Amino acid sequence: MSEHDGHIELERRVDSIVVGVRHRQHPEDGIESLMMSIRKLGLLQPVTITPDGVLVCGARRLEAVKQLGWRTLKVWVRSGISDELSRLLAQQDENEQRKPLTPLEQAALFRELQELMTEDGARRQEASRFGADGDSGEANGAGAAPAPRGHGDSRHQAAVAVTGKASYSLLQQISAIERVAADRGLPETVRKIAQAELENIERGGDVKPAYFTVLAAKELIAVDHTPLPAGPPTSEELEQLAREAQERLRQNRVRGGTKSKPKKTSSAHRSLRAFVLTWGDLDGWSRFYNPTEIASQIKANDWEMFERVLAETITFADEVRELRSAPISA
Repeated sequence: MSEHDGHIELERRVDSIVVGVRHRQHPEDGIESLMMSIRKLGLLQPVTITPDGVLVCGARRLEAVKQLGWRTLKVWVRSGISDELSRLLAQQDENEQRKPLTPLEQAALFRELQELMTEDGARRQEASRFGADGDSGEANGAGAAPAPRGHGDSRHQAAVAVTGKASYSLLQQISAIERVAADRGLPETVRKIAQAELENIERGGDVKPAYFTVLAAKELIAVDHTPLPAGPPTSEELEQLAREAQERLRQNRVRGGTKSKPKKTSSAHRSLRAFVLTWGDLDGWSRFYNPTEIASQIKANDWEMFERVLAETITFADEVRELRSAPISA
């Protein structure tokens, strides 16, 4: 047994690992090449389990060694996993969970599981450097780098495990609202608007409008320094500020920009060709960055810039999508 960075590595019987139904998403896909890799190089990267033996990461690796007839394999035992996530991962039947998760609970488990999957991917990437003769062809999966975006994306996998659906954008938007609500560097009114939107989501409200309302409120109050009510804001004042934020968002969509970061008027709008080339260059950009490294090293103002550009991009995309779907007038 060995211990690295809070993870305990040990041998575990294959048949003692609990695999929940949400991990059995066609694990046999591409299993032959993975088995060939394990025969040639061994299992470079152990699977990850909870202290109770519930599989967290490595369903395909586990299935491959089962088909190879292994009786035991190396595992990482990851401490600090919440009981709720352990129960979710251990489910053998979709109906086992007696009480449906609320949207905020889903978002919290999504963040926790994505972090674990990202750690697993980073360890696989590190392990792949020690494959025989640097062979990366058959090492895919045994100890290889994280899979390309799409079905191998940790966001996709975490969303499926938590909600049964592949979409993760709403879970990320809930997380963004929660960050605003918890950010004591923001004015209290902004945080209260975010908290009110979270409570509305818990009551069944839509996530996307709440997300954009909070972004607009943050701009309206924190950036534009809109005068705030004296003392703690009342529910009526919060509703009024939220309406103003929504109106600001609507105006921004019409103008195609924001008041806090206006478009440069010294140059004409760029051409469609420039637009296509710009986004063509960005296609697949996230494959070249390690989320764990970015999260641990990026400066606060640089991350705020990224989130601002991301929000502007989403707003622009929504406007274009709406215009593309509108009937063409004669």
